[in-house]
Amino acid sequence: MSALPILWTFRRCPYAMRARLAIQSARLKVDLREILLRDKPALFLETSPKGSVPVVNTGTTVIEESRDIMLWALGQNDPDGWLDMPLDGLALIDACDGPFKTALDHTKYAVRYPNLDATAERTKAAMYLHGLNDRLSKSTYLMDATLKLADIAIVTFVRQFANIDRVWFDTQPWPHLIRWLDQFLASAAFTGIMTKYPTWQEGHDTLFLP
Repeated sequence: MSALPILWTFRRCPYAMRARLAIQSARLKVDLREILLRDKPALFLETSPKGSVPVVNTGTTVIEESRDIMLWALGQNDPDGWLDMPLDGLALIDACDGPFKTALDHTKYAVRYPNLDATAERTKAAMYLHGLNDRLSKSTYLMDATLKLADIAIVTFVRQFANIDRVWFDTQPWPHLIRWLDQFLASAAFTGIMTKYPTWQEGHDTLFLP
């Protein structure tokens, strides 16, 4: 067992991205274990039988949900004040993780849902994004002039949605949303959590985040 908390992650997963963002912001050192979702290590599945990332094993407890990992990390150290936000920020995250993510999946993976209208599902997702754009027309970030947990918890899923068809996304009437997303994609925080790590294997050298 590692002396550090172990983070099981997959680089491109938006849930894992937001967990890494929080851990990075909290300046926590963790033993990073990059896996392939099509070839999950036995030790990972022993840690978390549900088999999805991210997962943190602190040595005394296993944290299996990305939001809980964010709160765990920032609860120990929150130098950027991400947790200092109004309660409606949590409602925004709930809507992202629920109806928006469902509509996003129905759009991105339309072939898996032959009984659904992908265009209608994209419209459902877009309704949520128009609401974000309205907020961003009044402030730099979703809650106010500074980055908060809501921005970090939501932006990786907006990125995933935008990448389904970035040409279409950029033609939509949400300029403030595009500005917010592109600012995030160009940030040192995003660059810092998107380093390409080798896939973890038993006996290999420990990798650290950050």
